[in-house]
Amino acid sequence: MVLVLHGGTENGNRPVRRFRLAYLRMVPFWWHIGSVGRGAGAEVRFLRNRVRGWNAPDEDPVVDARDALRRIHEQHPGIPVVLVGHSMGGRAALTVADDPAVTAVCALAPWTPPEMPIEPITGCDVLIVHGTEDSTTNPDASYHYARRAAPLAAGVTRIEVRGSGHAMLRRARRWHRMVAWFVLRVLGRVTPDRARWKDRAAAGSGRLRVRV
Repeated sequence: MVLVLHGGTENGNRPVRRFRLAYLRMVPFWWHIGSVGRGAGAEVRFLRNRVRGWNAPDEDPVVDARDALRRIHEQHPGIPVVLVGHSMGGRAALTVADDPAVTAVCALAPWTPPEMPIEPITGCDVLIVHGTEDSTTNPDASYHYARRAAPLAAGVTRIEVRGSGHAMLRRARRWHRMVAWFVLRVLGRVTPDRARWKDRAAAGSGRLRVRV
């Protein structure tokens, strides 16, 4: 099972509508992962949060993600789950990675403040991708998060996409391919991009900063 989590804002209690840009940006990822995942026997779900904000200390996206994982447990007991999240969704994915079903997390331009705990990703395979021109979430912050998390994770890879910003629109196909490659690698499937990426983005705490 692959669960896709969208971004949002730091604070906001307005409902998430389907036309919101933060939601719409993840639609191509959901579609792309689904198109390749079906051949690997993977189901892909796209979670739409109740409200737009993180809303500390409530952490509404975390509540929503845990509820989605609970439903997955009930419907498919024992199935492994890969989380794919962008921005605030990346932070939510890294936070709920302590769920026993979660085996891997792909965090795209994640919001990773310095106080963010690293313990939830213990034993997980983690890919963090950040654009070098991101002015919304801090690329350096996700790098330092990766450095802190590496000793606990099964493997951490952090990739920088040169010239790309927070919306992941520039070089979008590369973002899509990397996410699909990661998901299918976790599933143990060979992908058309595997040979291209395996040496430059092989998971492991020693490969934290790869530029593409």
